[in-house]
Amino acid sequence: MRESFHEELNRLRTELRRMCALTAEAIRRASRSLLTADLDIAEQVIAADAEIDWARADCESQAQALLALQAPKAHDLRAILAAIYCADRFERMGDLAAHIAGITRFAHPACAIPVELEPAFAEMGGAAAGMADRLAELIARECACGFADLAETDQTIDTVRARVLTLITSDQWPHGVQAAINLALLARFYERFGDQAVAVANRLGFAETGELPFHIHT
Repeated sequence: MRESFHEELNRLRTELRRMCALTAEAIRRASRSLLTADLDIAEQVIAADAEIDWARADCESQAQALLALQAPKAHDLRAILAAIYCADRFERMGDLAAHIAGITRFAHPACAIPVELEPAFAEMGGAAAGMADRLAELIARECACGFADLAETDQTIDTVRARVLTLITSDQWPHGVQAAINLALLARFYERFGDQAVAVANRLGFAETGELPFHIHT
């Protein structure tokens, strides 16, 4: 019975890691569509969001079955509850990537990012994708040590977002109100993506150790 339980638990972990990989690919492709005004990639990201939603449902059903049939305790119970929590966060991260792609579509055929802000959004996009990649690695390794480095990367995104907001609210901003609104939304989407990634790392740490590295409201 216990062997079967742990096989199912490993299957749940594998599905969670696959879901994380999908969010990493989504944010990476959404950022590419944004910086290149590539409508085809944007549409692919938006369409693929449904797969992340289905993956969440699959994770939840697997976790609920384990809770109902196996009565897990201590570490195993934390792992199952963490999987439910993390799947919810990964779905939100996929939604945020789709929102970014949606602004690419809204601005098309123009590029939503002015030339002078391309480095800032490239940095946020790269950082966000790297955070999702790191989470997939932590899930695969059942590692509780990823909170600090992900929190540091999240701070980088927050810092870049602050620079963007300072620029687009300046009296010297040359690109108009609609562009400023789009850029503020985009920066917010990246910030929230990073926040969700940190929340996942926090919960993975709790699943392994029984202690939360830091309490986060998301």
